[in-house]
Amino acid sequence: MFSRTRKLPLITLASRVCAPPLEALYSTHIVGDKPVLVRDFIHSALYHPLHGYFSQRSRSVGVLPSAIKFNQLQGRKAYMRYLDNIYKQSDISWFTPVELFKPWYAHAIAEAIMRTANFSVPLKIYEIGGGSGTCAKGILDYIMLNAPAKVYNSMTYTSVEISPSLAEVQRETVSEVRSHIPKFRVECRDAADRSGWGHVEQQPCWVIMLEVLDNLPHDLVLKENQISPWMEVWVERQHDQETVSELYKPLQDSLITRCIDIMDFDKTTHGTAVSTLKSIWSKIYPKSRRCWLPTGCLKLLEVLHEVLPKMSLIASDFSYLPDVKIPGERAPLVSTKKDGSSSDYDSYMKAKGDADIFFPTDFWLLEQIDHYCSGWLKLHGDHSSEKGKKRRTIMLETSSFMEEFGLPTKTRTKDGYNPLLDDFKNTKIYLSVPTHNIK
Repeated sequence: MFSRTRKLPLITLASRVCAPPLEALYSTHIVGDKPVLVRDFIHSALYHPLHGYFSQRSRSVGVLPSAIKFNQLQGRKAYMRYLDNIYKQSDISWFTPVELFKPWYAHAIAEAIMRTANFSVPLKIYEIGGGSGTCAKGILDYIMLNAPAKVYNSMTYTSVEISPSLAEVQRETVSEVRSHIPKFRVECRDAADRSGWGHVEQQPCWVIMLEVLDNLPHDLVLKENQISPWMEVWVERQHDQETVSELYKPLQDSLITRCIDIMDFDKTTHGTAVSTLKSIWSKIYPKSRRCWLPTGCLKLLEVLHEVLPKMSLIASDFSYLPDVKIPGERAPLVSTKKDGSSSDYDSYMKAKGDADIFFPTDFWLLEQIDHYCSGWLKLHGDHSSEKGKKRRTIMLETSSFMEEFGLPTKTRTKDGYNPLLDDFKNTKIYLSVPTHNIK
């Protein structure tokens, strides 16, 4: 079972192409008189203060009134009926895994931190996009009960949340335990904006990102065949003012260029023989290519590595999304909910603040971006002498992570079915910690 419980035809490229399948109504309030990059369009569709999906919906992420008692459910059918009922009774779009499996999911994250944290300095935790605050409360609860008192008493937990409505929900959730209040704060800002971070933090810290990467803005690039140059995609308002469409330009954006270089890093080491073969093959079997780039992830990790150079990172997300209607490698689902039922758009340009836009995470590419942002991975043409320190990284299936750090028996039903281990086959957890090595 694949879980996220919320929930092109060939194109001949030119400098300007406005094909009917790539037009969309209703999104014109997001695009002004000038074209915008796809990542800026997606950022506005999700986070615009007036029109954005997360900004106008405090209940875009749900909060369960109480933890699910899995050991009282008979099995999978009973669990699915339970989920169906709570979705019908609420107007929310989806429940995060940390919410569905509270407090056990957050407790596993806390256990992973406790096993590797340096307790000779105060524990500092940053959470990017803290949703309803359930993860923060669960981690604070676990450390309060299981860590030495001095660790809990001296720790700080900072949530960096772009949505004002979600920030308020987080404060309410964490304040349910009075002793957590002085340790927890929410900074309502964009974590990818360097100016919001202030000075560089030289002490070790932890950064948590649960289902954050999938909602980060992405860019879109495309090429006519295997040897054609990449073109970057922009979104522009049509002259009729009622539709928006795609506009294609030669590569000029530095963030897109860096992301392509990271994506193609291994491929550039194969030499001229492969290039010659590609050239011949492209003439025999020309194939166009549309590719979604995690430029929002690249920008965020560049900032985090700059301001938190000794950070350890835990990120969980979806490695695969089923039934995607939108074309392209790493293409997103654009999902909306009305009258209790979810439906997916066939174009990202139809998003108008009523739809969630979420992407699968290429965890191999995430690791490459992480190494690049830490200074360890040097792209071709980068001749700077300074090289960052290598990081220790590991990618685990969610079930493997929970079996190692969590208590899987707590999410098991009477007949042995365990939705946390059995259902979330399309999710992974990425851990990245600094080392003192440069070899």
